[in-house]
Amino acid sequence: MQLHHNLTALPPLSLYIHIPWCVKKCPYCDFNSHTARETIPEKLYIEALSRDLESALPLIWGRGIHSIFFGGGTPSLFSAEGIDSMLATVRSLIKLDFFAEVTLEANPGTVEAEKFRGFKAAGINRLSLGIQSFNPQHLSQLGRIHDDKEAHRAVEIASTTFDNFNLDLMYALPNQTLAQAQQDIETALNYNPPHLSCYHLTLEPNTPFHSHPPDLPDDDLSADMQIMIEDKLSLAGYQHYETSAFAQPQHKARHNLNYWQFGDYLGIGAGAHSKLSFHDRILRQMRHKHPREYMEHALAGKPVQTENQVQQTELAFEFMMNALRLTDGFDISLFSERTGLPITAIQPQLNQAEQQGLITRDHIRITPTDKGQRFLNDLLGIFLPTK
Repeated sequence: MQLHHNLTALPPLSLYIHIPWCVKKCPYCDFNSHTARETIPEKLYIEALSRDLESALPLIWGRGIHSIFFGGGTPSLFSAEGIDSMLATVRSLIKLDFFAEVTLEANPGTVEAEKFRGFKAAGINRLSLGIQSFNPQHLSQLGRIHDDKEAHRAVEIASTTFDNFNLDLMYALPNQTLAQAQQDIETALNYNPPHLSCYHLTLEPNTPFHSHPPDLPDDDLSADMQIMIEDKLSLAGYQHYETSAFAQPQHKARHNLNYWQFGDYLGIGAGAHSKLSFHDRILRQMRHKHPREYMEHALAGKPVQTENQVQQTELAFEFMMNALRLTDGFDISLFSERTGLPITAIQPQLNQAEQQGLITRDHIRITPTDKGQRFLNDLLGIFLPTK
């Protein structure tokens, strides 16, 4: 049966801005980040970003932006003036929602109080701090440039400068005990962060940790850590709304929620990804990964991206890969709205997932069960397109 998808309404649109430089590349990181060996060409890169955004305008004409995210790399390496200049360009080219969430990622080793005040004055209203751990031994093993004192100082500055901030923590770290993981969570809670992201350390291909694996906690201990984190944060009043995300009421990450609900995003900057919907197709783009090549192309007015159309056979899986990360699942109507396909297109897969106890559903919502959340890869595997 050939199903033709047709979107009746376009989803919300977010803007992602990638700043690819770091002081030092961490051994577990597989993001498109580059060690800043010499002075970062900040002005040139911002000019390239501006040109990139201008050339993308025809694809998003007439659409407003409801969130912006400066990711990296380490965006906080840029000056407050640079971020201010970029946001001024965005506002001059696109309609930015009045209450748009504007997030900037920062690493504790690059935090200065004056600079953070500058970011806030530029229009950043949410800060995401890559703490990872408050334990000096684990920070050293993770190759972080900050120590525990800098971690504490960074959170103090963030919490007194921004009303809305997120702390990134990792667990199942090399030689980590359950007590140490608990200590990290309790330390974070002392600062009352509006949002916490707690990630299980994974060994990604093409990273030093993958080729030379450290001594990591076994699956049972990792699971105990995960359960402890969920219990502690639940008791402290946080809602566990996505696989790794916990928020106080009214502080869910709007930008990330848009990804998980299969919304649209324009990604500019070296290696950034985009997903853009049109009434009859969904387009994916990827910007050139290397900063030098990206800047040369952008400044010369040459294309800075490769692109392809999402195949109809992949749409259901792509939607599920995002939406099933949400603890509360999704409205059935959202599936049709974002993919243009009827929910009946995946009836056999839904039946199988339900029979295996991985989802519950009624005529309104589809929700992953606790088992479905624990075995998310198995659940998603059911929706993989067959060749």
